Amino acid sequence: MSAFRWPVRVYWEDTDGAGIVYYASYLRFLERARTEWLRSRGHSQQELSRERGIVFAVASLTVEYRSPARLDDELEVTCEPEPLGAASIGFAQRIYRSGPGGGTPGGGKAAPLLEANVRVACVDARTLRPQRLPSFLTEVIARETAAGG
Repeated sequence: MSAFRWPVRVYWEDTDGAGIVYYASYLRFLERARTEWLRSRGHSQQELSRERGIVFAVASLTVEYRSPARLDDELEVTCEPEPLGAASIGFAQRIYRSGPGGGTPGGGKAAPLLEANVRVACVDARTLRPQRLPSFLTEVIARETAAGG
């Protein structure tokens, strides 16, 4: 299986005064891709909080900014989960420029604009104490990891 991909367009609100994506905006793009990865597996953040009493919190993050994105760029954010323990998930994430002249990761033309490793902790929605990942999620991650993506 290949990495999950989520498209993003850069809007004015994502940029600084020069039309270059502000560094913190990339974190929102990464978050959206992780949320959409979860949704594509049949679960929303709201449902997990309301029905299972769990939420996810970023516990650590490393980011390598390689090249800037700009106003109106079409981007593709990838997301590859990996198990890290009973209560956390690691995500290898990248952002690529897509669309005209940008190339795509599948085509081998584009280098990532950004590479990130994110560790997300599963916590109790009320107490914010670590909580075991639900079995459906560990099973999904195990299948995707075994399939090579």
